[in-house]
Amino acid sequence: MEFFRVYGRVLGLLRDERKLAITLAFANVAVAALQFYEPVLLGRVVDLLSNAQRRSTTDLWHAAKQLLVIWAVVGIGGIGANIIVSLQADRMAHRRRLGAMATYFEHVLALPFAFHNAQHSGRLLKIMLTGVDHLFGIWLSFFRENLATFVALFIMLPLSIFMNWQLAALLIVLIIFFAVANAFVVGKTDRLQAQVEEYHSELAGRAGDALGNIHLIQSFVRLGAEAGAIQGIIRRTLEAQYPVLNWWALLSVLTRAASTITVILIFVLGTWLYTQGQATAGEIVSFMGFATMLIGRMDQASGFVSRVFFQMPALADFFRVLDHQSTVIDRPGGKDIGRARGDIDFEDVSFSYDGLRPALQHFTLHVPAGKTVAFVGPTGAGKSTALSLLHRMWDPQSGIIRVDGMDHRDIKLSSLRRNIGVVFQDSTMFYRSIADNLRIGKPDATQAEIEAAARLAEAHDFIMSQPHGYDTLVGERGTTLSGGERQRLAIARALLKDPPILILDEATSALDAVTEARIQKALKALMAGRTTFVIAHRLSTIRDADQVVVLEHGKMAEHGTYAELIERGGVFSSLVATQRAGIESA
Repeated sequence: MEFFRVYGRVLGLLRDERKLAITLAFANVAVAALQFYEPVLLGRVVDLLSNAQRRSTTDLWHAAKQLLVIWAVVGIGGIGANIIVSLQADRMAHRRRLGAMATYFEHVLALPFAFHNAQHSGRLLKIMLTGVDHLFGIWLSFFRENLATFVALFIMLPLSIFMNWQLAALLIVLIIFFAVANAFVVGKTDRLQAQVEEYHSELAGRAGDALGNIHLIQSFVRLGAEAGAIQGIIRRTLEAQYPVLNWWALLSVLTRAASTITVILIFVLGTWLYTQGQATAGEIVSFMGFATMLIGRMDQASGFVSRVFFQMPALADFFRVLDHQSTVIDRPGGKDIGRARGDIDFEDVSFSYDGLRPALQHFTLHVPAGKTVAFVGPTGAGKSTALSLLHRMWDPQSGIIRVDGMDHRDIKLSSLRRNIGVVFQDSTMFYRSIADNLRIGKPDATQAEIEAAARLAEAHDFIMSQPHGYDTLVGERGTTLSGGERQRLAIARALLKDPPILILDEATSALDAVTEARIQKALKALMAGRTTFVIAHRLSTIRDADQVVVLEHGKMAEHGTYAELIERGGVFSSLVATQRAGIESA
């Protein structure tokens, strides 16, 4: 049942081109039907020639001409239908392959962090590439082979029974044997092949992990260990694959033997029927042609079942990803709020990543538009979690976050995120030009706007020192740039977006003291009139914040201005004293 379910879904992906698919189906039926009519014509020719002595030459040639004309029409019709199938099926399969790839890619990009945190990017890429290649192969096989096989079963078998039921019984027994044997082998190897596919996914994930951390591997002399791990996965893959191959090899031998025996039995039975006057020579020739064609089709069907069986786990993974529903979606009737004012309210917000350990508990905070709030606290206190909930990387399990008085889940996701600019602690880049990386927040930005944002972020000078200036390609994840250079580009990216709400997650953590001082001045000008959330471990950088929120274990421990919290002598005061002591001792 799983086989037919997945097969049905694969064919269902052709619905966008259903008219062409239906046309190809009829053309394929025509190809198969005309092809199967040829043995009938051949049988009639044999009967005509075997009775030639009983007919006049004129009658013989007249009958022969009629058969030849019919045969020519059948042949030309088959050629025309074949041209349609061969040309259009290939084109449609290529189009739908790229369409399926685009659909998968767009769907995966829209899935929330919760999904991506549990997946390896290398595995997701492998699922996409392997899946669309399998889809392409199945679509071609359907129109070139499988549909003709169905025609053979539903047209040729009834026709053969009508011609001679004794010979047709042998074909029916052969079909039953093919079906039972294939079902038996599928049942024996189903779980084993699923394990093989898991090893292939593990192999892709491990290889992608290694290639993405090549500096770490070379620095810690991990080359031998990583290569050994890959070899271990390959060995386990082969150990799981060989038993599967053995079963399918056995099936191939059995079906081929059954086909040979069936042809021999048709010849023997046909000869006996001929001697008994129950079959003509032409009927026997027609049946031999039918049997040869049917066995060829059944071999193709068996090979197709074998291929799809091996592809089934990969296709199931492909559809499993497509079926994964995002937990962060637009509500029906979601609104586009234009440019927000920036009033933010957290109302009794609680959230847990795993449903067991709370990351944020009963968090309540009001931030008027244009104010700056600093979040401080130890690692894992809930600072980044609170702000990730604000721009809906996740949704809280309870409580409400409001933007300008509106539940932010009632705002279109695109509208909400357009109003929020984020400078992440880990400022990664695309493997594209510097200009393209800066335009992420504003695709239509002019060169003058890009340069102005870069100057404000203290990035223009180092950009111009690059080989091609703003057109310089940065390495994968920005690895050709230093941490400070990446963060300055991230700040310029946020400046260029010009959002009313800013989230600065350790925005200056990778900068030296001199550059940090210059950027703090630029950020201060940027934050004027905007609602800004700052996550900072260097507490000296948040003196001018309108509010300081201290978080511990996902709860608000303290809340007030910098001066108020110092004077209070609580948790925040202790954190500041500890940092000062560390700086003085250094």
